[in-house]
Parts: sequence; structure tokens; C-alpha cells
Amino acid sequence: MAIRRSATKRHGLPTVVQLRLTPTPAQAEALAAAVLLCNQAATVVSRLAWQHRVFSVVELHRLAYYEVRAQVAGLGAQAAVRAIARVADAYANRRSTKKRAHIFRPHGAVPYDARLLSWNRDARTVSLWSPAGRVAVSYTGRPEDLKAVDGLPLGEADLICRRGVWLLQVTLTLTLPQPAVREPVDGFLGVDQGAANLSVTCDGGVLPGPVLAGPIGGNGHVRTLRERRHRQRRRLQKKGTPAARRVLRRLSGRERRMMTDLNHQISKYVVRQAERTGRGIALEDLQGIRGRVRAHRLQRRTLHTWAFAQQITFTRYKAARAGVAFLLVDPAYTSQGCPECGWVARANRPARGRFVCTGCGLAGHADHIAARNIATRGAAGWAAVNQPHATGLPSPRRDRESKPPASAVGS
Repeated sequence: MAIRRSATKRHGLPTVVQLRLTPTPAQAEALAAAVLLCNQAATVVSRLAWQHRVFSVVELHRLAYYEVRAQVAGLGAQAAVRAIARVADAYANRRSTKKRAHIFRPHGAVPYDARLLSWNRDARTVSLWSPAGRVAVSYTGRPEDLKAVDGLPLGEADLICRRGVWLLQVTLTLTLPQPAVREPVDGFLGVDQGAANLSVTCDGGVLPGPVLAGPIGGNGHVRTLRERRHRQRRRLQKKGTPAARRVLRRLSGRERRMMTDLNHQISKYVVRQAERTGRGIALEDLQGIRGRVRAHRLQRRTLHTWAFAQQITFTRYKAARAGVAFLLVDPAYTSQGCPECGWVARANRPARGRFVCTGCGLAGHADHIAARNIATRGAAGWAAVNQPHATGLPSPRRDRESKPPASAVGS
């Protein structure tokens, strides 16, 4: 499972807690044997999967279950099942980049599920499977972590030995009640997403910007960092030496983590603004944009590595948590339509960042104009979804991702 402590909070509560185990010398020896055995079993399954090119959990279980239990003496039935699941997870996202079978480190973290461990919260002990039988080990931790373990449902856990210290990283199953969605009282907050500017609101806010805390100064800073990472990766890949590959492994995921953090900051700011002003949130439905848009060859990498869907997902769940109305609207002609007179023309965009209406003369930044059109479409779409039903029954409010009516501005 490879839980990281860097993402231990969500929705204001911890989702992963780390406990420190205090085993006796005999118990520590049993846990060490369990870790070695489980990682050995995972390596055996991985070699079978690579040899037969079988990577799905069900097919891999049929192929490797009896074989791994025969080869690894002392391996329990559920431990074999977890080893097969670990191998399937290891190949799920990185299969195309692998040149050989994945080898599991002998002392790597081992996942334990509900069939491999049980809790005695009153005695502050956890019973863990080992080849020699169950061992009941005492645990301790920070007061907030212990409180979470005592009061919340527990999920899978990772058993880790780090510099002689035994740790148990436990996932928590959070079931937080969501408030009812409030009716927007002052329209919608439209947000335009793009490559030049990550997000621009209908209020004129350009994100990221000074309103966001953090080291990222603005959209130009983001593009500079991404280009620098791209040049660095190309240089190291071209070099191809073992040292270059080590640096690539160390840098792996750094840009993705930066963009995830930025999307979290942007979505949090947008939801707070909508909640403070009593508005809903409207974003463009950009599903399939990579297949629809024909980009210049110099812009394809930027387009195809942009996390449009991630920002929409973050905004959606944060809006649901705050009870803010959320709507996806049709993105067609949002940057070519005038929010004042409704005139739509390609000539309204004389340049990438400029908008000048050829009908009424309204001028402004193209992304800001698009955000205003998105806000108008959001209000029109919300009214269409929530209009009274002909039979007198309330119309369903669950489908809030409707398209705007034909009379919407800019359609």
C-alpha cells in the first residue's frame, strides 16, 4: 500500500495515522520473519506474472496462488492473497516502463488487512499474523492519532521496520456527513481553466497569484518551473548513465506533486469565495478536450500534461463538503461570446489574451470574459435543472452537470 505521511489529512481529519509498536525481542523476531516471508512471496508472484504476462488480480490469483504457497514455506493463505494483490498493484501503473520483473525489497513495508490483524483498543494492543502464529503487540503514538484509532473505523495497515523501530501506518475510513447544497443567492462564480492561466474567475482573479499562500508567484512562475523540469529530464534521459538514472528516480513525481498542491490551493480558494458570497461554482466540462483540440506541436506537451480533471475533482468534493452548488457547463464558444450583448464571433478574439466584441465594443481579457460567460451559463443551467416539475413533484437535483439551454449566452 505504501502509505505516505505527506498526505495524512483530508476533510480536516487524519486519514492515515502512524503508530509505534513496542514488541518484545521474541515478537520482533516473529515480525521480521513475517516481513521477509511476505516480500519473498511477492517476488515469487512477480516473477510468475512477468513470465506469463499476467497482471490482473483474478488471473494472477489463478496462476500463482498454489505455486507461491508451495514455494514459500510457512506462508498463510491470506498472506498469499495479499502478496498477489501487491504484485497486481505494482504492475498496474508502471507495466509499460518496466524492463524486467519487479523485485520486492526483503525489508519493505508489508500490507496487513482485517484478516491479518485485529485490534484490542482497550488494552492498546494489535494482533498481527506471523509464520509462528499471532503476536499481540502493544502500540503507542501521538494523542491525536490514538484518539483517531479509538474512535474511527480502521482499514488496511502497513507494517514497517525503520532503523530498528517497528511502525504501523493505519488508514482510517472516514464517513463524514455532507451538508445539504444551499441554493445560490447571488448567481454563480465562473472559473475558466487554461494553459496560459491555470484559473481565472469571473471576479477577475487570476490563480495562482498573490492571494494563494506558497512559493509559487503566478502562472509565469509555474510555466518556468515546468519547462525547467522538462529540460532537466531530457538532459538526464539523453545522458543515460547510472548516475543520471538515479537523479531521474529522485526527481520522479516532483512536478506532479507541485501541480497537485496548486490545484488544491486553487480549488480551496474558489470554494471559499463562493461560500463567502453565497454563490455556486460553475466550471467548463472539459472531458475529452485532448481529443477535440488540435494544438500546435510546440503546445501539445503542455495540453496533454495539464491536470484539468484533477482541478475539477478537487473543486467538486470541496464544494460538496461546504454545501456549495457545483455545475459543469458546455465550454463551446465561452471565449468568443460577449457577456453583454450575446454576440458570438471568431473575430471577437483578435489575439490569444484579448477580447473585443465586434457588436457592442466590450473589451477585456479573454479568460475573464470566458469566466463571465461560464458564470452566466451556470446560473441558466441551475435554473433549468431546478425548475418545478409539471406534475407538481420537485424536480431531481442530483444531476447538476447539465448543459445550458440554447438561449444561454455564448452558445
